[in-house]
Amino acid sequence: MASGEGTGDSNAAGAGMEVPEVELCLDLTSCQLHDLSEVEIPPTLEELDLTANRLTAVDPRIGHLPRLRKLSFRQNLLDDDAVAPLFTWDAIAGLQEIVLRDNKLIKIPDASIFKGLLVFDVSFNELSSLNGLSKVSSTVKELYFSKNEVPKMEELEHFHALELLELGSNRLRECVALEELYLSHNGIQKMEGLSMLQNLRVLDVSSNKLTAIEDIEPLTRLEDLWLNDNQIPSLSGIESALSGSREKLTTIYLERNPCAKTPNYSSTLKEMFPNLEQIDSDMLA
Repeated sequence: MASGEGTGDSNAAGAGMEVPEVELCLDLTSCQLHDLSEVEIPPTLEELDLTANRLTAVDPRIGHLPRLRKLSFRQNLLDDDAVAPLFTWDAIAGLQEIVLRDNKLIKIPDASIFKGLLVFDVSFNELSSLNGLSKVSSTVKELYFSKNEVPKMEELEHFHALELLELGSNRLRECVALEELYLSHNGIQKMEGLSMLQNLRVLDVSSNKLTAIEDIEPLTRLEDLWLNDNQIPSLSGIESALSGSREKLTTIYLERNPCAKTPNYSSTLKEMFPNLEQIDSDMLA
């Protein structure tokens, strides 16, 4: 039977008959859509990108896409009630990436249905707490939560597979697999809770209120360190503060700190960290 069906398909193609093309990705970025009523949604989709539209509701046909793995609603007008159905549709429980960045959410949706989630982005909303984050799958590798209104960081302890975290927080002791951490523009005054992140390669704490480099001395894998636009007064103590990554560090940003006005600033840093390839925006020969 299988070989006969295969021959038939081959003969059809040979006879010039069109074989329907399977659509796997639909990109509707910046189409200014208010709804999807005029859009055909192929049932074979694996990726659906609805970034930068004017959507206020989730089209129920999305709940009938069993192969869907990536879904983006970035920059729309979705509120909590609008996205609620999305998290009840069993047919799309295989989703691996959900982007709800820049909408009108005031709470974290119950994402417990997505057992294999890898990327979860709820940045640029109006969230006032992390309550509900504990229901997000522990399989998540990338979590984006910047630019919200959260005064306290919580419910992060179960994310043991997390590799990239973009969120204003220092309570990260259990995220031992973390490799990249972005904490810029969060008003942070003190570096703490970082020494346990032994796999950290990239740390961005730029544009905060830091006056010292602290709690990263044990980090031996740190390659990129962004400290620009803080209030670090001098280069004194920086070498000891980064002793663990002295040989590993290849990029450091300290511009627009008082310490960046130190005479022989670049040569001093190069002497401290012999394998530096970039100081601020300057590539070293």
